Amino acid sequence: MVSDLIIRKELIELITPQVAWNYKVVPKSGNADSLVFYAENDEEYIREELQLLLGSEVTLEEEDHEKLNRALVRFYPLRQNKSVDLVEDIGNNYDDFLPKIIKEAKMHNSSDIHIEAFEEISRIRFRIDGKLVERYQFDKGKYPALVNKVKIQAHLDIAEKRLPQDGRIFFRDGNDKIDIRVSILPTLYGEKVVLRLLNKDTANIPLKDLGFSTEQLKTYLEAIQKPNGIVLISGPTGSGKTTTLYASLKHLNTENVNIMTVEDPVEYTIDGINQVHVKEDIGLNFAAALRTFLRQDPDIIMLGEIRDQETAQMAIRAALTGHLVFSTIHTNSAMGTISRLLDMGIPSYLVANTLNLSMAQRLVRLLCPHCKQEEDIDKTVLPVKLPFESRTHYVAQGCEQCLFTGYSGRKAIYELIPVTSELSGLIKENALERESDIKIRLLKDAAIELYKDGHTSLDEIYSYLL
Repeated sequence: MVSDLIIRKELIELITPQVAWNYKVVPKSGNADSLVFYAENDEEYIREELQLLLGSEVTLEEEDHEKLNRALVRFYPLRQNKSVDLVEDIGNNYDDFLPKIIKEAKMHNSSDIHIEAFEEISRIRFRIDGKLVERYQFDKGKYPALVNKVKIQAHLDIAEKRLPQDGRIFFRDGNDKIDIRVSILPTLYGEKVVLRLLNKDTANIPLKDLGFSTEQLKTYLEAIQKPNGIVLISGPTGSGKTTTLYASLKHLNTENVNIMTVEDPVEYTIDGINQVHVKEDIGLNFAAALRTFLRQDPDIIMLGEIRDQETAQMAIRAALTGHLVFSTIHTNSAMGTISRLLDMGIPSYLVANTLNLSMAQRLVRLLCPHCKQEEDIDKTVLPVKLPFESRTHYVAQGCEQCLFTGYSGRKAIYELIPVTSELSGLIKENALERESDIKIRLLKDAAIELYKDGHTSLDEIYSYLL
């Protein structure tokens, strides 16, 4: 495939992105006297105009439309925002290159930038909608200077190349401010750099826009508006738990309540909320901070994560003494959270008396509206039997708009279990094997609904159907 070719930097530099897209060509090989381009059409006028522009003999080789477009997107990315300069190559201006990469990542709503080196090449990848997408490959000789530029911006030691380092960059793009967490890790072929882009808009999403159904939003609001108790959110890393927590705190943030958080790390700052950063090296962990919180007259407490028995016990204690506690926990389902607390050694009667709500959430990628295609369902090749009848479904294709991933954006799906008197009784009796009697809308149900409505693909929801 063209998109898999490693095109030499000097060839890419021969034409601008505007020329590449105008003539739909990508350089394949050549020298100063003769050049070969991949082209969509072997048109005489294209060859003649390129020869005039470049002053060299030009040969065109016809290539598949889709393969050619993939190469154009990869090597000559065009921006939707024409006011922002293209990232064409690293060149020698490192001061200019790093801001360009950050701006491009932000334009694509990327959460992370990966800069990494291998034996022969270096590359830059963006995490978009939870998946990594390769954007650039470049000469490995340029790599050390780029890493040093990141280190300088993050106020890290450029001489230290043996140990991991963590830092922060505060990047300004006009009136827009981007907080970037920097992690540097020594690897076999050089230091790998990961830049986490913290979008301040994420902390300002209202609860009603998170993806709850009407009934789910009502249930969630009832749970978080209680004066005391625990609200636990479960899910893997990158499932949107932090966004939900911040939206909840902003909803409850008024001048007559004292809200305190302990986080590792503090990702977003919110006016009116007292936020504490965990420092394990000096003994300031979640449990230690929570013990101090109880002497700070809090109304609402947010723990970044319940990781161990000590933290769980402190959270239970805070709830019992009249505080509303929010936290996250790593389990596979909302019901699994209750089992996890019991496995940590928390007495069942305390779980039953303090837990307001257990919620699991995930993020499901949505099909790109510009290129998704409706196809007949071939039930003979389906990996699982669909729990509903349908003759057609939508599948991912890939286009320039979605960087040929086939997906654009994500939607949160939720599974909520309010601890009712019925469930509280089951917990006290250690009778969770009867959980099938509790009727809830599962993550599976929400995922299937997105699929039936044509918003996502079978590949994306497959894991929920097992």
